[in-house]
Amino acid sequence: MASVGMTAVRPAVERIERYLFHEDGCILNSPLPALVYRDIFAMSDDLPERIEAQFARHGWTEGWRGGLFSDTRFHSSAHAALGVARGKLKLRLGGDHGASVDLNVGDVVILPAGLGHRCENASEGLLLVGASPRGCRRDFCKGEPAMRAEVCARIAAVPHPSQDPVAGATGPLMKIWV
Repeated sequence: MASVGMTAVRPAVERIERYLFHEDGCILNSPLPALVYRDIFAMSDDLPERIEAQFARHGWTEGWRGGLFSDTRFHSSAHAALGVARGKLKLRLGGDHGASVDLNVGDVVILPAGLGHRCENASEGLLLVGASPRGCRRDFCKGEPAMRAEVCARIAAVPHPSQDPVAGATGPLMKIWV
């Protein structure tokens, strides 16, 4: 493990999983894949702070701490990164016809704007650290048909991030989300 500043981050994002979903009739999803980076952060008492610092170092500063909703939602105004600081969860990506992904402490998932997600199951004490690129404020959408045109326009207007939240300007996100 390499030390980056005071943050223990593995030297390379080696294990990347990609998840791509088409619109399912309710959830718009995204032409960009969700990315799961496995085992990025080593467990420690200050892990939430370390995840926040790593995200902020790369311009992902619009953050929060907490869990996830149990109903499917998506953000039409921002991309999001989630780091698992405590516990584990089963995350449903892409809506009812999507895929379930198990996440553990130290994993990071990057969600493109429009991608449906929800918590299917979580351990007691789950703590996620979330962030979006600087200047992008997350909203919460549920796929209401009356809002479709407005939501589609907002998703299309979300800019690509200038850096990968974990690995910066040369990180995998920058090569995959082109």
